[in-house]
Amino acid sequence: MALLSLGNKRLVLASASPRRKEILNKLGIPFLVRHAFVAEEQVLAAPGNLDDKLKQISLLKAKAVVRPKENSFIIGADTVVVCADKILGKPKDKLDAGKMLLSLSGRSHQVKTGIAVLDTLTDTSFTEVVTTEVFFKKMSQAEIDWYLTDDEALDKAGAYGIQEKAGIFIEKIAGCYYNVVGLPISRVYEILTALNSKEGAV
Repeated sequence: MALLSLGNKRLVLASASPRRKEILNKLGIPFLVRHAFVAEEQVLAAPGNLDDKLKQISLLKAKAVVRPKENSFIIGADTVVVCADKILGKPKDKLDAGKMLLSLSGRSHQVKTGIAVLDTLTDTSFTEVVTTEVFFKKMSQAEIDWYLTDDEALDKAGAYGIQEKAGIFIEKIAGCYYNVVGLPISRVYEILTALNSKEGAV
């Protein structure tokens, strides 16, 4: 029996990320996966507050996969790495990944995930940004080269995955671990619970 019951509502994840899918499985309830196509780079490049832009992208993702007359909660999310006020997206290649890792070495940075939960029946939504601070140890060039021997870094913002080999370079974090992986599941659970009960603040 699942801890959270959505009744006759479906749960939809608007993301093709295998990591978000794995994390959402922790809720123990069935969900559908739909890939949302959103021009994230254009939104991020526009002037304005980063948190507001992450909320906008996550909501755009949720709205992009809505089907006619469905009764669902749709979850959209977007994660970025921010170091010294610079947004680090997915590296273009291993050379770019090496530069990103060098910039993260021996310092802290922030991982920000914008999340949106859209209720398709009422066309209401809730958006939020969850931030985790991550502290990297000082990495030698040999350690960076070792990490880049496979393609692990290439499909991840900031060129690393805390849940994979890069975990040995993380000294500590302040905040939600799963946020760094790609989806702050504790907060998602709280939001879904509040929206589903239609009482209490989210």
